[in-house]
Amino acid sequence: MIHQDKVDINPNTETDTFPIVGIGASAGGLNAFTQLLKALPIDTGMAFVLVQHLDPKHVSLLPDLIKRTTAMPVIEISDNLRVEPNHIYVMPPTHSLALLHGVLQLLPRPDVRGKFLPIDDFLTSLAQDRQNHAIAIILSGTASDGTLGIQAIKTAGGITFAQTEDSAEYDGMPHSAIASGQVDFVLPPKEIAHKLAQIAHHPYLKQQLVNLAEDVPAKETDLSKIFVLLRARTGIDFTYYKHPTILRRIKRRMMLHQLDEMKDYVKFLRQHPKELDILFQDMLINVTSFFRDPEAFETLKKEVFPRLIEQLANEKALRIWIPACSTGEEVYSIAIALFEFLGNQVNAMHIQIFASDIDKQAIDKARQGIYSHRIDEAVGIERLARFFIKTTNGYQICTSIRDVCVFAIQNVIQDPPFSRINLICCRNLLIYLNTPLQKRVLNTFYYALRPNGFLMLGTSESIGSEAQLFSLIDKKNKIYLRKSQENLANTDLPKILPTPQSFSAFYSHSKDTPPAMQVQQAAENIILEKYGPAAVVIDQNMHILYFRGQTGPYIEPATGSASLNLLKMVHPELIIELRTLVHQAIKDNNSVRKEGLRMHHHGGYKNINLQIIPLAGSKTIVPSYLVVFEPGAEIPARQGPLQPEDACKDTRDLRISALENELLTEREYMQSIIEEQEETNEEMQSANEEIQSANEELQSINEELETTKEELQSTNEELTTIIEEHENRNQELNLINNDLINLLASIDTPIVILHKDLSIRRFTPAAKVLLNLIDTDTNRPISNIRPNIVIPDLESQLKQVIESAVTKSMEVQDDNGHWHLLRLHPYQKQNKNPDGVVMVFIDIDAIKDIEQLRNALQYERRLAAIIRDSNDAVTVQDFNGHILAWNQRATEMFGYTEDEALQLNANQLVPDIAREEMRIMFEQLQHGQKTPPCETTRCTKEGHLLKVWMTTSILKNDAGNPAAIAITEREIL
Repeated sequence: MIHQDKVDINPNTETDTFPIVGIGASAGGLNAFTQLLKALPIDTGMAFVLVQHLDPKHVSLLPDLIKRTTAMPVIEISDNLRVEPNHIYVMPPTHSLALLHGVLQLLPRPDVRGKFLPIDDFLTSLAQDRQNHAIAIILSGTASDGTLGIQAIKTAGGITFAQTEDSAEYDGMPHSAIASGQVDFVLPPKEIAHKLAQIAHHPYLKQQLVNLAEDVPAKETDLSKIFVLLRARTGIDFTYYKHPTILRRIKRRMMLHQLDEMKDYVKFLRQHPKELDILFQDMLINVTSFFRDPEAFETLKKEVFPRLIEQLANEKALRIWIPACSTGEEVYSIAIALFEFLGNQVNAMHIQIFASDIDKQAIDKARQGIYSHRIDEAVGIERLARFFIKTTNGYQICTSIRDVCVFAIQNVIQDPPFSRINLICCRNLLIYLNTPLQKRVLNTFYYALRPNGFLMLGTSESIGSEAQLFSLIDKKNKIYLRKSQENLANTDLPKILPTPQSFSAFYSHSKDTPPAMQVQQAAENIILEKYGPAAVVIDQNMHILYFRGQTGPYIEPATGSASLNLLKMVHPELIIELRTLVHQAIKDNNSVRKEGLRMHHHGGYKNINLQIIPLAGSKTIVPSYLVVFEPGAEIPARQGPLQPEDACKDTRDLRISALENELLTEREYMQSIIEEQEETNEEMQSANEEIQSANEELQSINEELETTKEELQSTNEELTTIIEEHENRNQELNLINNDLINLLASIDTPIVILHKDLSIRRFTPAAKVLLNLIDTDTNRPISNIRPNIVIPDLESQLKQVIESAVTKSMEVQDDNGHWHLLRLHPYQKQNKNPDGVVMVFIDIDAIKDIEQLRNALQYERRLAAIIRDSNDAVTVQDFNGHILAWNQRATEMFGYTEDEALQLNANQLVPDIAREEMRIMFEQLQHGQKTPPCETTRCTKEGHLLKVWMTTSILKNDAGNPAAIAITEREIL
């Protein structure tokens, strides 16, 4: 049965309806991220949040690496950052992450070792905040982080993906997610990107969740068709379940199949019957946990259990029913609380806990009683030690608890309930049912409970209009007490009668009944009392439940122990016929009538008509039948003396007629018994054949197990031999490893050996300083290292060496300005296949200095010749106006010799009309801003004004800061 905590729906604005994709990964996640984002369009309208397991002690390079793979903006998350579509957000390694109303919140990283599950934490908050606009993707990684998160996404109506196990470098996380059964698509990273692009603009991901229910009236016909198909496939009728939840699940399945219209989905269901099974499972929202709302369980132990034990007195039998039990956490929680309350008295008490649900998969899991390791926080250490057994897959409920819990597949709305129950715990089922179903379920609970039995509902539920059935004893925890039948103003008994008017004496006059209605009911009671036929209501076992009218002529108490069995109380001459008719009515579930029966009455005979009417059509809780005695005309005793032969003849004829009728009735009854016996025999034979088949299968399995055992023994012997060989090989490898370590330690040249995946295999001590390495960097990717040397495009260079098996050389410079020759050699195995790279750094700093000096000298000579012979005036000045250089053409234009110019301030060359313009230009140049060439005015030594076309360039010092200005000026004629 649908069993879920109530989810609050936060109304979103239109700008917040875009989907948010949570992507979780661990080991091997970078490669998966890269493949996914490279294949992903940049205009999907989605936002992407990357969550990966990273070391908080090291600065993450993930944002920089991701930027190389996509044109979308890549942002490392800061606190209170609002999510925008077509952006990628990367979680920092120093925090945990959550989402609240579309804003990313950085939370402190927990200090508890082994408890940090950032993917589960973020996906859970994403499901709560985004609901059907949430998408989860689980990529490569170890362990099982992310599994609980995708369950939360699936429950909220979102979409879930997982990377295929064969495409993942580490398949732990994808395997755990897939095994949970909550993954919609299992695809490689590239195909996940293609699928995201397909569904990005589907209406399901654009429509606000609060508006989904508004589509129901316009599409009621198609929705009803889906309900019909589901009922035909599963036997469950969802018509009176609350439509928002049901429609949300249907919309989700439509989106997965790229269907926009509900009528198209109806056609798809007709063509693919298995989709009905998947849709049915989607509607069964199995969300529960151990000791949910702990205060409620404490109330059970303090208030309810003591009163139940007091009511039981000497009976010592306690019966509890948990409908909609989901996967059993609630059932076992109640059982544990009961065991804790009873203590040493538990062995003296006969405890029966019945748990039911319509989901077979959930019931199967509940019967196993095995749950993940993560239940420790909800259960607690003491309870784990007392009531659980640790297994390889998690924790299993101990045998003593499982022995008292019985799980069954049952529809609480349609199937017969359990009876004589002391406590019913049904939390968060009624919130998914409409009012008619709520009333039916509550009446079922009323029937199932013993007088003064307890009913516990969810905190968001109530008994509504059925207050006449239960009284509230704990408002906060929604605990009710079943009212006794004699105190009820309106019981549920009229519901088993064929019409509202029949036997209206069952209705008591309420205080709120109008006077006119009271008069009407009184009149109906008098009419039924005087003119209505005698009748009784019986159950399937022919026990009388209710008397109506003057039944004295037909029914009277039998001698002996008191009994309400109809056959023991009815007139002896009606027993045979009545038994046959009742049996036929039960078998056919239809009305049966027989007329013309005779019975002795006041010395004569009386004609009787019998009619049996099933009351199942009135939706009874207990199958019941109405037995109606319709009186016929009396046959008076003959007056006057009879001749002996007449008396003898009359007596003989009557006797023969009675015997013939009795014989015919008995034959019909015997024939029905024979038919039932034949059906039973056929069922027994079929069951016997199934048992024989099962026995043969068990024998075959046993033989296979014996064979497997022998194979395991043989394999064990082979493994022992292999282990011995490995021990010898390990000794040899230890000697070789010691030689290699000593060889590398004695070399002063920086050398780094890399694996094929570019992770560090070994390195010499000299490489530590140059590449900023530490001993624990072994097996770390070289891309995660921040060396003290600049190596452009290192990863692609290394990959080329591995692919081509050809040595490459390049000159590189470290942070101190020293030059090295980097040689990349392919690391080859004996089969000549490259399995990595050897990086060797050779110091060439001295050679590089000589080359640089020679090149600089040649460059300066060429530059000086160009400036000297230029047709333009070329000058250099600092930002204080001091002229630092002056060529021959400047002397010709302005009249100052080089020696005179070097003593001048450049402001003397600027007339007053151009001073402000030059000041602004020089301020811009001083701040590193470029200025375009422009026309300006200069002043010569003789005071003449020249129109010149001026071009400026910034000269920087060794620190990279603006230090001077080079000015080129050409006279405008």
